Amino acid sequence: MEYSQVTQYVPVLILGAVAMMLTGGMLLGSVLLGQRARRNRAKDTAYECGMLPVGEGTSRLSVKFYLVAMLFILFDIEVVFLYPWAVVYREMLKTNANLIFGSMLSFLGILFVGYLYAVKKRAFDWKD
Repeated sequence: MEYSQVTQYVPVLILGAVAMMLTGGMLLGSVLLGQRARRNRAKDTAYECGMLPVGEGTSRLSVKFYLVAMLFILFDIEVVFLYPWAVVYREMLKTNANLIFGSMLSFLGILFVGYLYAVKKRAFDWKD
């Protein structure tokens, strides 16, 4: 019996259909079988460990926080690119030594320019 590529996706489609039916069934069941409660202002207020909700719910964060988060992601992705390079480095040295070393130097150079830009813009200063 020969299988085509489309028939390999049939179990995934069946699983998706079953998941949608179960989700819809649960939502419909909760609407039909759930108790109807009378709502008032006291029940609709947010409950925070017995404390009355006073003031703004969330505080605003500085732009520095998001800048540091983006820099963390940048340097984290850099490490992800370094691992495969380190794994194939010894094998690639035999055939394309200049290519693999030059590509990594250019990658690290561009990353270093970005690091210098972040230092110049004082992105790593936490006290400001």
